[in-house]
Amino acid sequence: MENEDLTPDLESEQSAGIGIIGCADIAARRALPAIRRSPFHLVAVASRSADKARHVAAGAGCTAVEGYERLLEVPGIDAVYIPLPNSEHATWARRALQAGKHVLIEKPAVPAQDMAQDLVALAEERGLALMENFAFLRHPQHSQAQQLLADGAIGQLRSYHGTFGIPPTDPRGIKYQADLGGGALWEVGCYPVRAAQAYLGAPARVLGAALRWDAELGVDVSGAALLGDDDGVTAHCSFGLSHGYRSSYELWGSEGRLVLEWAFTPSASARPVLRLEQKDRETRIRASASDQFLGVFTAFHEAVRNPAVRAEHHRDLVRQAGLMAGIRAHALDGHNLVGAGR
Repeated sequence: MENEDLTPDLESEQSAGIGIIGCADIAARRALPAIRRSPFHLVAVASRSADKARHVAAGAGCTAVEGYERLLEVPGIDAVYIPLPNSEHATWARRALQAGKHVLIEKPAVPAQDMAQDLVALAEERGLALMENFAFLRHPQHSQAQQLLADGAIGQLRSYHGTFGIPPTDPRGIKYQADLGGGALWEVGCYPVRAAQAYLGAPARVLGAALRWDAELGVDVSGAALLGDDDGVTAHCSFGLSHGYRSSYELWGSEGRLVLEWAFTPSASARPVLRLEQKDRETRIRASASDQFLGVFTAFHEAVRNPAVRAEHHRDLVRQAGLMAGIRAHALDGHNLVGAGR
């Protein structure tokens, strides 16, 4: 018997219903305001705590649900957003897909390429969208950078260098909990690695990697990775949880350099500057202000409605999972761990 098609029929609808699995800070602070302005309509939010669900739902004007499984049974929900700890992403993405829901999963989606491939296979079998949430990609400064590169503004691309580092925070926080999928590679390293995807040809591969380990915390707190493609373009990605704040990447070409100085976390009102260096002149190009999270939910809604767009997100999710897993494996297998507790 053929697999039952559980895909909601959205072709004639202007919007789709969405539910949120988990009431993480990022959901309340960034996702809920964006959803209200997006093509989606918010149906419900779920938490394992009834009080927390009611508190968030009251501010959002939607239904409160106690328990994640119950949210998947709420009528009118076509898609879900999953901002849970990293360790729970795969479990709830699978359950949501099995329930016939399109899935937007917070980054990093899953820690292994085979896991990503299995989820994508399930999504494609059911005719569903599975998208990893890298909000920064929805900011226009990145499409501007890619267009400048395509126009030959810096000649042929030779290398990419991306950096994302943040100062230390409460060591009891999720990002420092190994059993919840914490650590610098997963929490911040995924950003420059994902940005590199836009500039490296496929297949990209890991050429080298190192992680700095904190024995007391039990997680990696910084690291670096070198990626490369078949055309000889390299991507150096550096990241950390114990640094002065930095969120940037640069493209170095045969005839110049392009620098994005606020690449990953600009506020909705900010207008980041792209710095173009060509021989003896420098040009500063100011990008438009943009709500990255609104861009995320707009893009996710398009993936829900458009199978061709959906396929691109599936490909990118698998590729990202492979690169991330490769970086970790290279660092561990090559014993490139520094710091106490290696």
